[in-house]
Amino acid sequence: MNYNLYNQPIGDAVHSFHQPEKPDIEILEGKYSKLEHLSTCHLDDLFELLCDSNNDLSWTYLPNDPIHDKEAFSTLIHHYIHSEDPYFFAIVDKTTNKALGMMSLLRINTKASTIEVGHIHYSPLLKRTRIATEVQYLLAKYVFESLRYRRYEWKCDSLNAPSKRAAKRLGFTYEGTFRQALVYKGRNRDTDWFSIIDKEWPDIKQKYECWLDERNFKRDGTQIHKLSIRSHV
Repeated sequence: MNYNLYNQPIGDAVHSFHQPEKPDIEILEGKYSKLEHLSTCHLDDLFELLCDSNNDLSWTYLPNDPIHDKEAFSTLIHHYIHSEDPYFFAIVDKTTNKALGMMSLLRINTKASTIEVGHIHYSPLLKRTRIATEVQYLLAKYVFESLRYRRYEWKCDSLNAPSKRAAKRLGFTYEGTFRQALVYKGRNRDTDWFSIIDKEWPDIKQKYECWLDERNFKRDGTQIHKLSIRSHV
């Protein structure tokens, strides 16, 4: 424990702190997938997969209600394309070159060196696939190794059980619940907070890379070993 000259406990010194950059990259490429800065070329694929009425349940915890009209969806996508915070990416399958979903970096605070992943919208073709995990790895690697943030956050509605499970599986540590954090879609939201900090990233990165290795998958694509990242409760 560190103490100041008044014998008060204080935090550890942060040496050579450099304010991180804002996201500005056009593409992040992995073995199975790419994260491409969202553009109009992704519109048709995303409308087909995300706006099908059979996929309405995927909109429940997002800011917008389900959209089935292409013009309305195009308006939303154009807004996302020109947004700097959130900064949106399309999730692209390298095999088919088809956009299967989207996600973003948001609440970008360069002075505090914190950034959040959110607006995660996976189509049914993404769920429980290697790509769904790889894009989370690619974005975390970009945040910690290229942009040099100290803290990477994940927040979700406390009732969104799949999102909470995903956060823990991906190595985020649960930090608590902000009660009545906001109102959206005419209802209350208690928000659960999760994070990864920079000193945890090397170990988490290694676990991602072991899981993503082609040798961890059978011929039918099923995993041999589960992604196991110890996350604090």
